[in-house]
Amino acid sequence: MASRPSPEFRAEAVRVALTSGLSRKQVAADFGVGFSTLSRWIQQERKNPEKPTAQSDLEREVAELRRENRQLRGERDVLKKRQQCSSRRE
Repeated sequence: MASRPSPEFRAEAVRVALTSGLSRKQVAADFGVGFSTLSRWIQQERKNPEKPTAQSDLEREVAELRRENRQLRGERDVLKKRQQCSSRRE
């Protein structure tokens, strides 16, 4: 009896099937699983998406850093304008 694929293996096969542009038959063959098995994994993933992946954690962090960067640039611009106004008075 064959061992069950790990959750990481399944997740990688689904990710490649959905993002690579290859046909599902090709992805199934590349991963050594049946076409119907891969299709079932994809359906299960769509019904029950797993907890956030490392990629989504990175995307969330990038969004947070961009927000912070915008705020800091705004604060810097306010200070520049204040400095320019005070130098004009002199």
